[in-house]
Amino acid sequence: MKARLVAFGKLQLEGERYERDVLIEGGRIRRRGKGPSKARRGEFGHTPLTSAEKIPWGGRRLIVGTGADGALPIASDVYREAERRGVRVEAVPTREACRLLADLDAKDVYAILHVTC
Repeated sequence: MKARLVAFGKLQLEGERYERDVLIEGGRIRRRGKGPSKARRGEFGHTPLTSAEKIPWGGRRLIVGTGADGALPIASDVYREAERRGVRVEAVPTREACRLLADLDAKDVYAILHVTC
């Protein structure tokens, strides 16, 4: 899958530009709905990724792009749920996550990409 962080806050996936966080589920791209995680913002100083969100659990591997500077917090409940499901979470800065996606066929991509911080 062709992906790259173009600039802080700007992502390009399969030739389309996005200026917000996205989920990729089996190659289908949609906006990340981080609303359910906002309740825990005070705990982390930033809206974290929590299991309250719709996470694309369909594969054996979930790639999480943690932002341009790698600062997206990931709540421990995400790791617990991943372990329960037998899914390996790879949390890396978004530029690196894009490089990981390059090696995958779009139908095999399950990812969350944060485009800022």
